[in-house]
Amino acid sequence: MKVTVIGAGNMGGALIHGWAKSGKVRELTIADKNEALLASFKEKYPTITTTTDNHQAVRDADIVVIVVKPWLVPIILKEIKPALNLTKQVLVSDAANFTTDKLAEEFGNEYGQYVYVIPNIAAEYAASMSFMAKGKNTSQQNLDRVKELYDIVGDTLVVPENLVGPGMMMASSGIAYVMRYIRAQMSGGVEMGFYAQQAKQIALQTMLGAVTLLKETGMHPEEAIDKVTTPGGVTIKGLNELEYSGFNAAVIKGLMAGLK
Repeated sequence: MKVTVIGAGNMGGALIHGWAKSGKVRELTIADKNEALLASFKEKYPTITTTTDNHQAVRDADIVVIVVKPWLVPIILKEIKPALNLTKQVLVSDAANFTTDKLAEEFGNEYGQYVYVIPNIAAEYAASMSFMAKGKNTSQQNLDRVKELYDIVGDTLVVPENLVGPGMMMASSGIAYVMRYIRAQMSGGVEMGFYAQQAKQIALQTMLGAVTLLKETGMHPEEAIDKVTTPGGVTIKGLNELEYSGFNAAVIKGLMAGLK
């Protein structure tokens, strides 16, 4: 498939790295106004095509992925509209809250093939958690094509469009929340006597161990927690202290905050 990515910033760049490294995208074109950024991608991945011309970039693409700030999307769409053939091409919005309905409004074309996707920056390492919703007139075949593309860079969950926002809070914003917990665990480790680098190693491996255990066994987190806690032990004391401090409530409130 021929894929064009418009926008090579943090999120666009992560997708570009992930797709380019995989070798599974037959033709990959990236468009951005930053020539130095394009040159750095071209140096690392000589087979990709780079351009500052968005109009030219989308002309022959099968899938066009727009990964820019939401306020820039209407500007990009106006620029590329003359070059698009929405009866053959699939247009993907990776811009937060720029849904398939908004794409249809911009083009005034209710028959367009639109998909709304929110991935996260772990796409660079094929570890993204992406949420995907199709427009009301998007064919299952085209949805499957886009899902196949995002499956290259991690796990993909197809959901109703009203759940992409919550998914974004859990996985796209949520990846920062997980990192904040890791940072807090590191700080605690340093206070207890470990060097910062040692504390980082411990925190990362512990997080990896928890994730691997749950994925491999299919256990509910509480079931796995029960295997670690013993009556009167140090683990249950620590867990209860987290609960007294409002840990669970703080996490839930953090996730919900972005939906207000």
